[in-house]
Amino acid sequence: MGLEPGPPLDLRKLRYFVAVAEELHFGRAAERLYIAQPVLSRQIRKLEQELGTELLVRTSRNVTLTPAGLQLLDEAKSLLAAADATRRRIEDVASGEAALTVGFFIGDEFTAALEAFGTQYPDVAIELLRVYWHDQTEVLHDGRADVAFVHLPIDDQGLELLPVRSEPRVAVLPVGHPAAGKHEISIADLADDPVIIQRGATPGWHAFHNVDPRPDGRQPRPGPAVNNLEEKLQHVSAGRAVSFVPASVAGAFVQAGIAYVPVTDIPPITICLAWKSGPPSPLVAAFVDAVTDARRHALLQRNA
Repeated sequence: MGLEPGPPLDLRKLRYFVAVAEELHFGRAAERLYIAQPVLSRQIRKLEQELGTELLVRTSRNVTLTPAGLQLLDEAKSLLAAADATRRRIEDVASGEAALTVGFFIGDEFTAALEAFGTQYPDVAIELLRVYWHDQTEVLHDGRADVAFVHLPIDDQGLELLPVRSEPRVAVLPVGHPAAGKHEISIADLADDPVIIQRGATPGWHAFHNVDPRPDGRQPRPGPAVNNLEEKLQHVSAGRAVSFVPASVAGAFVQAGIAYVPVTDIPPITICLAWKSGPPSPLVAAFVDAVTDARRHALLQRNA
């Protein structure tokens, strides 16, 4: 005989669990959720009882995740994001409002495509979603975004890709770095510098964006780990490590204590528009056409 199926997962309890798992503190999680701490504790206990396993290890000083808790945290985030995306689409249908959500990185330039799409579909609400290295494909798979500008390399299984452009990469250096005042440098100039570690990045993405290994086969020393660009720039500004970003980021994100210097001998980054495989919706197809036309126009201007 097989196991009897348990009760369906309660999305509210999952949200409570994610808050505790991210804060690793019941008090802070309760404040974040605007509920009383005893209520939160009871709900987490009920979730553990429903799943038949312990998710958290509680002591008087801290909270840690069990292996089951780590697994649930990873899957709960995607499940909750998909539920939110489904709710958004249903609300759009109920209100009679069509919408297209576009994912993008800081520095991505797609104004011309947005304007062309908006002219063709003036009644469609365009929503923008900032993405990061750790969720740029996830937002497409779970429905948070209809299309997204992704920075390669990625796992493109289940996705369609339209190459948009290639960009040179620049080194992100503290202003006191010996190479910070140069017009351009070689990757060899940074051989002894630790590099920023991007939390949640795939091994392939991380290796490419940190130029690991270097041309001589050496691996760069790991520096601080970060969750986003803002944290990365703070660590670099403090002299703790160096990093690399597309040239467009250097133009969009200026910060005191930071110098951007072109690196002449590393490959550029490729930026693509991505959407889920299968017949695209009319709005997705129209946005793909708008990006294609904008790219073609940019190439004509560049070659004129």
